[in-house]
Amino acid sequence: MTTVAMMGSGSWGTAFAAVLADAGCQVTMWGRDQQVADSISFDRINPVYHPDVTLPQSLSATIDPGIALRGADVVVLAVPSQSLRANLEQWSDFRQPEVTYVSLMKGIELGTNDRMSQVIGEVTGASPGQIAVVSGPNLAKEIIVHQPTATTVASEAETCARFISDLCTTDYFRPYWTTDVVGTEIGGAVKNVIALANGIAVGMGLGENSQSSLITRGLAEIARLGSALGADPITFLGLAGVGDLVATCQSPLSRNRTFGENLGKGLSVKETISVTKQTCEAYKSCEPILQLANTFGVDMPITYEVVQVLHYGKPPAELLTSFMQRDTRAE
Repeated sequence: MTTVAMMGSGSWGTAFAAVLADAGCQVTMWGRDQQVADSISFDRINPVYHPDVTLPQSLSATIDPGIALRGADVVVLAVPSQSLRANLEQWSDFRQPEVTYVSLMKGIELGTNDRMSQVIGEVTGASPGQIAVVSGPNLAKEIIVHQPTATTVASEAETCARFISDLCTTDYFRPYWTTDVVGTEIGGAVKNVIALANGIAVGMGLGENSQSSLITRGLAEIARLGSALGADPITFLGLAGVGDLVATCQSPLSRNRTFGENLGKGLSVKETISVTKQTCEAYKSCEPILQLANTFGVDMPITYEVVQVLHYGKPPAELLTSFMQRDTRAE
């Protein structure tokens, strides 16, 4: 039985921990709240994120990172992307040299513009063959009640990608593996920004034509940036690209779409942050994504407009107006 440390007890971390447990792993979750940890271990529920779902018996929780990490074969990281580096540094005393790291995070680090796999490698010294990324249409509230879904597992080493794919395969969770880590991570990070823009359109009462246009042109932005960074363009036609983009843009379960929807309905950025209970990765990742685009000379007009709305006071209602007023061009 593979021993897994799940570092994070949020919605997606809990859902993926349940997937791993159902697939035959022994999983110990780490979180900061003692009451939540006790509820997971003894009552078999996460009272904050999934209060109505009974968790597997082979899943327990602790607030002690040492207990979670010691002896783990696989460490799954499900913390907010901007806190990853600090957390990994705090956990350095418990680090095992041969462990495999799995990132569930979909963001770009502020200040460095690093992808999450790059942060993991820099802080832990793990080789690319010890790091995997999971991304795809992974709405946690659907997965935890065993609604069927597929996902992408990426690692630069095929053996690692296959290992993690096998580790999380169940009758409701179907992974596909790839060695395109760059494409998988860029797809996961940028789709949050596009979903936020789409949420603004939804909040403004705009229909399917407007949303379809945003999603399609958003996919073009994702593919342009990923290709400039060395990704395989085919990746963006798969689960980590269009699959994840459609789910995040269209589902009311998506926290990034919901964030945008609140803006579109008239809430200020500050008000929207205050009513958002979960991490909205697009809020902090949109700026480093745009910086990456500028560095590589990639045109990302939707991302640019989202940055202006979130961080420079542009009225959300003007986002689509600015986008529509761009010069015509070949598709």
